Amino acid sequence: MSPRGRGQAATAGAADGSVASVSDLYSEAGVDVEAGDRAVELMKAAVGRTQGLQVLGGVGGFAGLWDASDLLTYSRPLLATSTDGVGTKVAIAQRLDKHDTIGIDLVGMVVDDIVVCGARPLFMTDYIACGRVVPERIAAIVSGIARGCEETGTALVGGETAEHPGLLDVEEYDVAGAATGVVEASRVLGPDRVRDGDVLVAMASSGIHANGYSLVRHVLATTGWGLERRVDELGRTLGEELLEPTRLYTRACLDLAEVVEVHAFTHVTGGGLAANLARVLPPGLVADVERASWVVPPVFSLLASGAGAEVVDLEGTLNLGVGMVAIVPPEAYEAAVAILGAAGIGAWELGRVRVEVPDDVTHHQLVTGTKGVRGGAVVMQGSYRAS
Repeated sequence: MSPRGRGQAATAGAADGSVASVSDLYSEAGVDVEAGDRAVELMKAAVGRTQGLQVLGGVGGFAGLWDASDLLTYSRPLLATSTDGVGTKVAIAQRLDKHDTIGIDLVGMVVDDIVVCGARPLFMTDYIACGRVVPERIAAIVSGIARGCEETGTALVGGETAEHPGLLDVEEYDVAGAATGVVEASRVLGPDRVRDGDVLVAMASSGIHANGYSLVRHVLATTGWGLERRVDELGRTLGEELLEPTRLYTRACLDLAEVVEVHAFTHVTGGGLAANLARVLPPGLVADVERASWVVPPVFSLLASGAGAEVVDLEGTLNLGVGMVAIVPPEAYEAAVAILGAAGIGAWELGRVRVEVPDDVTHHQLVTGTKGVRGGAVVMQGSYRAS
């Protein structure tokens, strides 16, 4: 991981005839090369813990190297790739001056998208843009990314920290990342495997995860709620709840697919449950989701009240307590719930897949054609339970 914007130690003539260092001029422009170097030193150990024998070189190179020899054992290896960020959740981290968990969110947003097709993550890179490099802050962000990579079995092979003075405020930053995984072609999961009668297995979220924070911040601004406000229903402050890192489903999903028959996964991110579920259904099939099958966590009810809305009005923006869904045949349901439970993930039957769309379905209930995918449809049934 090498900070961006390093230059040669050159000199230039100043107006008074003296010699000024270009590095000094660069520093005056707002770019601190030495701070970038210190950040790299602080993050080295955390990054190193994610790297196994497949990673060659080390920290500081122009590119990360990963030994792909293991792919020779595949009959037809398909590489899966994904890229994402964590959106405006970084604004909450900045307000609280707590930066060591936002990287976990990044790994969740990127790596668990790869898992949806059944791919095992191999390696990841990150990108941090900031108004000013504060070594301890950058190291804290990367330590969170490294923790997420360790938990998901992903090597963190490189990254970039770019200082953008004048474009970002000195306390502002944004993070993004990309990851690559591999899956045997014959084991790719997705819509073509989903069948009439399949069971939707919901996996509990750890909270809001990293989507919908523009809405969250709007609620904070309009209500005047402070992040230090303690909320009895949450058992902690609002800021602590909002900064709860995204649950990582990687290992649990891969283990599940090794033990039972899984037809598809969907990662519930931007757009909410129905929109993301529709993406992994084939045309002609409908998933009935029973809203009453779970209790909506209190943070979502709190946000709904702050927005002057009902919980149901948030289902196209927030996950409402469901972070991932597995689609399995009925005979695999009990084993799937047991495996996920053993991994510490609450799981339950969310609904079922069927062919017909009932005659009484309203346009509001039916979700289809999302994210540019012309696949199946989702019908949201009944009412949510808030307690």
